[in-house]
Amino acid sequence: MRMALHLPTIPDEVAGDIAAIGRFAAGRGWVPATSGNFSRRLDSGHIAITRSGIDKGAIGARDLIAVALDAPLPAGVSAETPLHVARYRADARIGAIVHVHSVAATVLSRADAARGYVELDGFEMHKALAGITTHESTVRLPIFANDQDTHALAERIEAALGGEPSVPGYLLAGHGLYAWGATMDDARRHLEGVEFLLTCALEERRLRR
Repeated sequence: MRMALHLPTIPDEVAGDIAAIGRFAAGRGWVPATSGNFSRRLDSGHIAITRSGIDKGAIGARDLIAVALDAPLPAGVSAETPLHVARYRADARIGAIVHVHSVAATVLSRADAARGYVELDGFEMHKALAGITTHESTVRLPIFANDQDTHALAERIEAALGGEPSVPGYLLAGHGLYAWGATMDDARRHLEGVEFLLTCALEERRLRR
């Protein structure tokens, strides 16, 4: 007989953090319809993540669910939860993960899918990313082919990232951006910084036509 899985209660602070990042992303048009998902670590073995099919600009406590990193996923979570779980399991320093569907991330992830990355060169905004201290740098944001089998997709992504990627984010082709950080504030900074860089890259390509 299977033992009941006891999951931690989601603290108000965590729920507030996730609701705030949802409003932030929604205000910029990055989570249209019910797209996107957000999560925060609760402890070494659990995370809180948004439920499937909710308005990410109006997240309430009932829209979140606790998930164990080493157990089957409960009903109601986003189909992309395995991508979050895999990142948390791969790096204990990650405290929050955000996923959005902006136009720039979606378009560029398709345009550069064959190359396998979007190259961003010489922008001051590079310094928004952890570990980068100068604009005199080149950022290569990885792109992975999308797959409805998100368990298999998560395994492929983690194998390719190798445990400690140089950029705190990646793209799914035709889908959007995943970004993370040690705290939700860090994840938000990485999200906003990368989205700015992608928007600049997309605009530069338009100007070259």
